[in-house]
Amino acid sequence: MDRTHFENGIEEVRMLPSFDDEHGGVIVEMEVPMDPNDFGVILRCSISKWKLQGKKGVWIKLPIELVNLVEAAVKLVVVQEKQGSFRGTGIWKIPTGIVEEGEDIFLGARREVKEETGIDTEFVDVLAFRQVHNTFFGKSDLFFLCMLRPLSFDIHKQDSEIEAAKWMPIAEYEAQPFAQKHYIYKYAAHLCLAKVDGVCTGFVPLPVASSFNDETSYLYVNNKDLSL
Repeated sequence: MDRTHFENGIEEVRMLPSFDDEHGGVIVEMEVPMDPNDFGVILRCSISKWKLQGKKGVWIKLPIELVNLVEAAVKLVVVQEKQGSFRGTGIWKIPTGIVEEGEDIFLGARREVKEETGIDTEFVDVLAFRQVHNTFFGKSDLFFLCMLRPLSFDIHKQDSEIEAAKWMPIAEYEAQPFAQKHYIYKYAAHLCLAKVDGVCTGFVPLPVASSFNDETSYLYVNNKDLSL
């Protein structure tokens, strides 16, 4: 681990140990235990420098004995909304939206994140869903919690609907009084960490053909290698 020190009056930035991968990113392999708060600070400094170097992504490998560093390494992209019930509350929430008519769930999730934050993503899976009755126009509502993998990291928020957007550690997101009170947001944080820890298996879209027409639909399964 590089240490911050002063040489000739110039402060050198602490960096995580890393090496370049073949895709224009960097790979971090942690082996030495350290305080999670120190890890979070050094991680932010490292990411800032890697951005200046034009790196496209960061992959962090943590052995099981360093699992206490996970929350500092894993972040959510969160937004503050200009409209609706969250307007002016200062509450940070995950990007949400309504699937358009004829749009698949996984495509709608990617579109909403792109529209609100400018971040390109690839769909990973559906972690959970909730059903509520008598909501929009007196109809039932299905809310899907989806995990996406970022393909870009620079945020360009949607000015018309989003007041602010940023990357936030999951622990900080969960610590908000609103998240503590509204359990769907608290569960969202727990599910994300469970997914990172490998103890939560989500549902991936499996394309299936219709026997009535040529259209393709998607069956969401928790085994992406399923074959018939």
